Amino acid sequence: MKTRAVTILTAILTTSAIAEQWPQYHGANSSRTTSEKVTNTDWKSTAPKKLWKAKTPTGFSSFIVAGGNAYTVIQEEIDGIPSEVCIAFDAEKGTTQWKANLDLWRVSNGGGNAGASDNKGGDGPRSTPAYSEGHVYCYTSDIRLVCLSAEDGSEKWAVEVAKEHGGKNIRWENASAPLIEGNLVIVQGGGHEQSFLAFDKKKGSLKWKSGSYTMTHATPVATTINDQRQVLFFCQEGMVSVDPKDGSTLWSHKFPFKVSTAASAVVENDIVYFAAGYGVGATAIKVAKNNSTTQLWFSEGNKPVTNHWSTPLVRDGHLYGMFGFKEYANGPLKCIELATGKVKWEQPGYGPGGVCLAGDTLICLGDAGQVTLVQATPEGYQELARMDNAVSGKCWSSPILSDGKIYIRSTVEAACLDVR
Repeated sequence: MKTRAVTILTAILTTSAIAEQWPQYHGANSSRTTSEKVTNTDWKSTAPKKLWKAKTPTGFSSFIVAGGNAYTVIQEEIDGIPSEVCIAFDAEKGTTQWKANLDLWRVSNGGGNAGASDNKGGDGPRSTPAYSEGHVYCYTSDIRLVCLSAEDGSEKWAVEVAKEHGGKNIRWENASAPLIEGNLVIVQGGGHEQSFLAFDKKKGSLKWKSGSYTMTHATPVATTINDQRQVLFFCQEGMVSVDPKDGSTLWSHKFPFKVSTAASAVVENDIVYFAAGYGVGATAIKVAKNNSTTQLWFSEGNKPVTNHWSTPLVRDGHLYGMFGFKEYANGPLKCIELATGKVKWEQPGYGPGGVCLAGDTLICLGDAGQVTLVQATPEGYQELARMDNAVSGKCWSSPILSDGKIYIRSTVEAACLDVR
């Protein structure tokens, strides 16, 4: 009995070590990667089981998974008033655990109603929640930061960034997600000398404020460059790095802005990649130990290298993701050499969906609801598995993997696919 008990305990500990949560938009380490692996890559023989489906009406918020629940933000009428609503699903069963009314939904300029000719509409909230230590953090379209109890969705504290910190919203309103870094929840969107804001994640009290920059739709990322922990904000003036301890500027690099910047920075070692659509282009810079920056390359325009809003990821010196601008349904998945900007391969037919990485396997979500597994190699496009029409509606969000399950959503519905 003692041997059997030890064996069971070892199995439990091993499973716990392998299974990872996905607690914020770009993952636990801001890199859209997980150390988990997809164990079932032969979907022709054994198709992934759809553990559940659920309605997720309108919007482009992605999922996070933590503490046994899967969270996203939808648009729903409450007492006849369009509202942004955070919804918690049981991560295993898909049953609704609770809903929390965050704010009014007021965006009406139709930017999110574009798409392929047969797959338009579904405009709604764009920001993804974050989770930490029993709390869920949401940053609404109207730049209201809300802390909820993960147990029942009750509001613990809230900050009206526009009123309390001189915040000014932008066209199509906020899409950036809150970033958890240590004991802080960090957002952009404040006014003069308080563009970047850090709050105590438990109390909601202001810990620091800094910067006089104009916000974009891009989510800040936390990273370590040259042994220096930092948070990168992609602003209308360019890329700005700050020290998460006090918000002081470490370095900045100018970059053009037109209409909207929405994809986040991607970092490998001391190289930072960032890009924007609307004819702007893409670049990679090298950050020196003295925090000076050097441009490695710059590619102007919407081709061959740019990102509309889908943030790519990096593995072994190569970027992988949905590159392109307004190529709905047909935009390519590409592999780009990080240090040079050279296109190594591309595969059309994805549109502006999203990617994440599990080991050496890309999990790709196309905007028509197709899910593929692709080998993360610069040697060529190698599709391992495919499921078409995994969800109906338009997918302008990103897939995630947690505990052997892929979570996806569209402007209509969500699904959980078991790939163990």
